[in-house]
Amino acid sequence: MADTSSLTSTFVSLKLALLRNGLRQSAGRRAAYIASVTVTLLFAALQLLGLIALRGSEHAPTLVVLLSGVLALGWAFMPLFFPSGDETLDATRLVMLPLRPRPLVRALLASSLVGIGPLFTLCLVAGSVVAVAHGTAAALTGLLAIVLTLLVCVALARTVASANLRLLSSRKGRDLAVLSGLVIAVGIQLVNFAAQSLGRAGGLSELDPAADIVRWLPPASALGAVDSVSRGSYAEALAQLALCAALLFVLLTYWQRSLTRLMTTPDGSTLQAAEPTRDRARAHGLTRFLPQGRTGTVMERTLRYVWRDPKTKAAWITSLAIGLIVPVFNALQGTGSVYFACFAAGMLGIQMYNQFGQDSSAFWMVAQTIASTRDAYGELRARALALAVITIPYALLVTVVTTAILGDWRTLPEALGISYALLGAMLATGAWCSARFPYSIPQEGYKNVAPGQAGLAWISIFGGMLSAALLCAPVIALAIWLHASGADNATWLLLPLGILYGWSLTHLGLRFAAPRAAERLPEILAAVSKG
Repeated sequence: MADTSSLTSTFVSLKLALLRNGLRQSAGRRAAYIASVTVTLLFAALQLLGLIALRGSEHAPTLVVLLSGVLALGWAFMPLFFPSGDETLDATRLVMLPLRPRPLVRALLASSLVGIGPLFTLCLVAGSVVAVAHGTAAALTGLLAIVLTLLVCVALARTVASANLRLLSSRKGRDLAVLSGLVIAVGIQLVNFAAQSLGRAGGLSELDPAADIVRWLPPASALGAVDSVSRGSYAEALAQLALCAALLFVLLTYWQRSLTRLMTTPDGSTLQAAEPTRDRARAHGLTRFLPQGRTGTVMERTLRYVWRDPKTKAAWITSLAIGLIVPVFNALQGTGSVYFACFAAGMLGIQMYNQFGQDSSAFWMVAQTIASTRDAYGELRARALALAVITIPYALLVTVVTTAILGDWRTLPEALGISYALLGAMLATGAWCSARFPYSIPQEGYKNVAPGQAGLAWISIFGGMLSAALLCAPVIALAIWLHASGADNATWLLLPLGILYGWSLTHLGLRFAAPRAAERLPEILAAVSKG
């Protein structure tokens, strides 16, 4: 049995070899890695300089403590959304090796300190220490804080990854990876909202109450200890360092037990054999509320794509989230309008575009069921109905929530009418674009368009959205005319008119798209099978 030091050096060498061999796979991967390293180091350097510039500022302790808390959250949750970012996260690859849990934990912890993430964290924590450390005692405490913070962040990531390894290697884990872009988009919106709120509230002083709490939560407590020593509160600093060390001990202990359980327990993935029974029960419950015949079958298949296919699920959840965030956040900031609720209908209407692309090469089974224009119409109508089942109530929800925040209830009927008219226009143009400009969606990786088909995707989505806006122009013009003529009491008529207009556009769009789809089945199959 190799000793701990040799095992640690072996794992560090293994991590370096994985990085080196990964760069040798292709020039594209090598260029992407170099670009990511360059951007990360540049951002880390700017952060380091910015934190050093904060030295002496009265708000430096508040900002440093909160920044370290956000950093720890990133380390805790990033493995759930980027499980393939580090090959050494999967400890089950070491099951056949004669390794004891405690030396294995030490070796994995040491190897985890190699990479871009730890280097970025080191720069951030070092800059934070410089910003708040005043005096020799605070500087020495800062060195200990850097070590503790870095080790806690890495141990936190490893513990979360080990505890959820079965999830990360399953289909649900791949779903989380696909949804990582949504998390980043929502995070950016939250940061923007918080920054604007702070600007109106009077600056960083509004964060002091939150910082007073976070400074006692490890690993932020380690940096809080540096500030405490700078202020002469040595007992408080000792307690904060003890909290951080205690969390590190707990994480390492739990990580060790997770590894022991993971590497000695048989894989229970075969228990999922019972899932078809549950799926059948769920299917019967769903089918009970759907129409009979082809319409119900196609609707069920489309809804199952939304629930089970990672790419389709990611697109839907992203549209649902952004369709709610944009109008609600603008309303909360006092800069919004009830009409912003139309954004929800627009985001969800995009899902009608490229309907056949989500079938991929399996579209040949759909094509076998289409023998006439009538069959093509039934297929497209059922897909539009499946989208409407989700979109119609969701557009109502977003409009009501936005109206409630703004308190402008008189505008609710016309805003909802415009939303439904826009939805109908997008369903109509989406059906036609699905038949005229289909493209393939790769099943693997993060790309949503197959190579060489980006132009088709741009034409389909943006051309269709522009056409939908033009088709919706009569309803918008009517709303403007009613307000300009002073007939505000008649704006409620836009709700039934918008519903009728949207339904009419959808019906006409399906009628125009059906013949095109029926006569272009071979071309559609060839286009969607390239992924």
